[in-house]
Amino acid sequence: MTAMIRDFALPDLGEGLTESEIVAWRVAVGDHVELNQIIADVETAKAVVELPSPFTGTVTALHAAEGETVNVGAKLFSCDTGEGGADAAAPAPAAAAASAGAAGQTPAAA
Repeated sequence: MTAMIRDFALPDLGEGLTESEIVAWRVAVGDHVELNQIIADVETAKAVVELPSPFTGTVTALHAAEGETVNVGAKLFSCDTGEGGADAAAPAPAAAAASAGAAGQTPAAA
């Protein structure tokens, strides 16, 4: 399988909030993550929110440190999803849908 690095940006967590603080990473570079596995806890002005991974794969980079404030849309982590091969056509839409679903569901959980 060919490597395909995908980036996950901080989603809009709702209510007009434009940034969040990374409270804790639950993954590290080199860790394997599953779809919807909690990757980080972030704090908004309103609550601490768990962020689920929109991908299955291996974490290749964390783009913010614990305690750092990150703007909505900024990269949080990168993941090698291995979707670069011929078998990758089917999982890509599912990952995109999961990402959209996770972003939409997160504010309700907060």
